[in-house]
Amino acid sequence: MAKGPDAFRTISEAADELNVPQHVLRFWETRFSFIKPMKRAGGRRFYRPSDIAVLRGVRRLLHDEGYTIKGVQKLQREQGVKRLAAIGEGEAAARGAEAVAPAASRGPVTRDTSGLVEALRDLETIKARLDGLLRK
Repeated sequence: MAKGPDAFRTISEAADELNVPQHVLRFWETRFSFIKPMKRAGGRRFYRPSDIAVLRGVRRLLHDEGYTIKGVQKLQREQGVKRLAAIGEGEAAARGAEAVAPAASRGPVTRDTSGLVEALRDLETIKARLDGLLRK
């Protein structure tokens, strides 16, 4: 029987919903102080719907957008947990998040590089001409 959208989730249910292993959720708890599932006797974790939204935002930034852990921490510090939850709920991560995290903290970005290759060729041609002028 499926749980309702407002029901608490166990770590296994949360991991399945987010498509990450359980140990990743436990690891994120050590790196992100704002991830605090409710714990019952025996240490069993229960994630509230708001926790799942935040985790979804963290997952999207780390796995889909290429952010580093430090980049997500900085985004949370500067824009808050609600921002992460909004990203997790499907809001475009680029709006606002791009301005906060420098490209180095987001990790590799795949883009069309044809313009860069052409610019590099132009620069190499210019360098060759300058080298030729310096030899004269």
